[in-house]
Amino acid sequence: MEGITNSRLPKPFFVNHDSLFLASALIGKTLVRQFEDGHRIRSRITETEAYLGVEDLASHARRGRTPRTEVMYAEGGQVYVYLIYGIHWLLNIVTGAEESPQAVLIRGLEHCSGPGRVGKWLKMDSSFYGEPLDTSNRIWVEDSSISGEIITTARIGVDFAGPIWKNKPWRFVLRPKQKSR
Repeated sequence: MEGITNSRLPKPFFVNHDSLFLASALIGKTLVRQFEDGHRIRSRITETEAYLGVEDLASHARRGRTPRTEVMYAEGGQVYVYLIYGIHWLLNIVTGAEESPQAVLIRGLEHCSGPGRVGKWLKMDSSFYGEPLDTSNRIWVEDSSISGEIITTARIGVDFAGPIWKNKPWRFVLRPKQKSR
């Protein structure tokens, strides 16, 4: 894969920035999933969404601290997974400082589009809740360069948050470079 450095992103990368910054900064980075049998998936992150704390009415943190959102209140660099529709585990990365509940939803990878499909492809489950990306042997993010441009759109599936919050341009998508003819 062109542009890969095999350099795991350190904890400060996730702690020192909010989810809005990191949702964009994670585009083009390489997500690595190591399975027990030695099989490894390496795929660039191509789509993310930012969720920015208790004031963000589309965020799970809007209702305050709960058993489900506890990890969002931890220091950035941990995995936040949750089950939707009883079948899909969605992968999020906690960002920012402790007690500042923010996360970035991984909506798409180079070889897999849609947050439910991403979770299924990576075989996510509740055991990943709180997994530290800087030391995990199962999942981490590596630095890599971007090839293409990042576009922003409104987040998807958050109509319940009302027009102000659902229309925030906090979804980031990698648009591949067009090949010249």
